[in-house]
Amino acid sequence: MYIPENYKNEDTNEVKNFIKQHGFGILVTHGDGKTLATHIPLELATNKEGKDVLQGHIARRNPQKENFKNDIEVLCIFNGPHSYISSSWYNFEEVPTWNYIAVHVYGKLKVIEGEELVDVLKELVDTYEVDSENPVSVEGFSDKTMNQVHGIVGFEIEITDIQATKKLSQGHDEENYSNIISKLENRKKGNADKIATCMKELKKKDE
Repeated sequence: MYIPENYKNEDTNEVKNFIKQHGFGILVTHGDGKTLATHIPLELATNKEGKDVLQGHIARRNPQKENFKNDIEVLCIFNGPHSYISSSWYNFEEVPTWNYIAVHVYGKLKVIEGEELVDVLKELVDTYEVDSENPVSVEGFSDKTMNQVHGIVGFEIEITDIQATKKLSQGHDEENYSNIISKLENRKKGNADKIATCMKELKKKDE
């Protein structure tokens, strides 16, 4: 991913938290001359060797599974809030732009099966059921329901590289930066308010 120097996010803890908070990502693979992508939950975890990994699964009928050769390099994309930035908000002439936060994770994939896959599913369900009024758990599913596990292919990705960008109007002076935040808060469209919050947090962090 192309990232201008002033937009690079090299805060490891912040990037990991971002991945956890925006875990519905895109798995990209390439094989037999085709590039395929699937939108799925991807969970950041630590494997038995203490290495950072992403864990997930896709439907067995998904043709992307044909690319699942152990140790192939894959790309996982995580998108955060984003918003249009009008150049009419500046006190000087400039072209419009877009503010956004995104993370690209590269790694080597291996297929996981059996109890290891069931353990990954337990973690996934528990993570997203934590706020449910009546949480369910994999342990509570019947054998009939658990038979659906045969319809998926699980995988673990050992992370080899992380590229993170946080494009939030860095480089603008105080007047323009504050005005962009104000305009975003009043825009009431898309993720404008969320980008405004991110900009305020960045400003506070830099103070």
